[in-house]
Amino acid sequence: MTDLFDHAMNKSLATEAPLAARMRPRNLDEYAGQEEILGEGKLLRRAIEADRLFSSILLWGPPGTGKTTLAMVIANQTESYFVTLSAVLDGKAKLREVVAEAIERRKLYNKQTILFVDEVHRWNKAQQDALLPHVENGTVTLIGATTENPYFEVNSALLSRSRIFQLQHLEPEDVRKVLDAALTDKERGLGQYQVNIPQESYDHLINVAGGDARNALNALELAVESTPADKDGVIQVTIDVAQESIQRRAVLYDKDGDSHYDTISAFIKSVRGSDPDASLYWLAKMLYAGEDPRFILRRLIILASEDIGLADPNGLVVVNAAAQAFDYIGLPEGIFPIVNAVLYLATAPKSNTTTSYFKAFKLIEDEGKVTVPDHLKDGNRDAYALGHGKGYQYPHDAPDHYLPQQYLPKEVLGTYFYTPSNQGYELQIGERLEMWREAQRKALGIKDSDYLPDMTEEEITNLKQKHKSTGAKSKR
Repeated sequence: MTDLFDHAMNKSLATEAPLAARMRPRNLDEYAGQEEILGEGKLLRRAIEADRLFSSILLWGPPGTGKTTLAMVIANQTESYFVTLSAVLDGKAKLREVVAEAIERRKLYNKQTILFVDEVHRWNKAQQDALLPHVENGTVTLIGATTENPYFEVNSALLSRSRIFQLQHLEPEDVRKVLDAALTDKERGLGQYQVNIPQESYDHLINVAGGDARNALNALELAVESTPADKDGVIQVTIDVAQESIQRRAVLYDKDGDSHYDTISAFIKSVRGSDPDASLYWLAKMLYAGEDPRFILRRLIILASEDIGLADPNGLVVVNAAAQAFDYIGLPEGIFPIVNAVLYLATAPKSNTTTSYFKAFKLIEDEGKVTVPDHLKDGNRDAYALGHGKGYQYPHDAPDHYLPQQYLPKEVLGTYFYTPSNQGYELQIGERLEMWREAQRKALGIKDSDYLPDMTEEEITNLKQKHKSTGAKSKR
């Protein structure tokens, strides 16, 4: 028997509690999402099903992802005595009381106690330290739930004695599964109503909920119970009702359709085009419609490398820092580092010279196998017998840390793939690189290259213009 969530089992409260509380899963089969940790055969699932929690655990994830619900499932399945504390309401005095009862229970009945602490990060260091010896000696097995990063908010000693399971925002199909169950369950859900929800309204509730099952259920309950039935006894949850229920207007944004791809395309092109105002507009549209911020950040990381590059190397640093900050903070405050990254990238100097890689790739594709020059080969194995590494000059031996020597295979010697732009920091790179290339040409007796990868006439024209400073010319 357990004392966790006993109030949820009370008959009167079962009908009066919010829908999200009434529809809490009672077992793992009813639990939606979190396949990474609760899928068939996963360690935590096996431990719960066997009623053998191997150690204390910390459940870390955003609100509405099922941390408390998972604790309820464990409470329903375990033979251990299950007790819950709230780190917001309960302190050391209550903890001492729980521990004393756990010790007595073990002595008299040889019964293990599992202690669930909600919002465990709210306990200060002294409170967490008070729990530590009882976790360490096995008096209680801890299940802690936290919305904050436990590596920062939980004492290292307690952390080292616990296994961390990170819960993610639910996928749209998982939220849909939760809502479907609520609409069909006549005992705990809304199955006693006749409800018609057009796909547009359903998708809006799911998308705006942002992977938060509680948010979606609350909105669904409000939509159904605040809307009078029509003459046929059917409750029509129109798009207007859905918008009011979740307090977010619908926008044209199908996360799996053309609008999704068109909007992210407009966003990326606006950042690439150095228009911070348009960039913010499209960013706001995507986030308003429930787009995953991590998807946006992944696209910005690509843009920082592809469209800004060495014109401002800090662009990649800034957006990576924004991605890490968002994972640490989450929404809503996590929007600030994202906006910071968008504004930085939109106003940064632009260069797409990273695409020079594809010219080298094209040449490799056309040329096939080429031989590595002997002086560049590994001299640790065949230096004596074959002369590998012989003649290589160590650049750091020179006063300026540069010595002109051959690095490309002789078949493509003199070919230049990378032409720095005249933007930002890359302008300095171009000046330095031209000095090095000029010294290399003189040292190796290189004249104009007569080969470039096969490209269109327009690409060749552009490359000729870019290569004027090096004297390279192309041939079809």
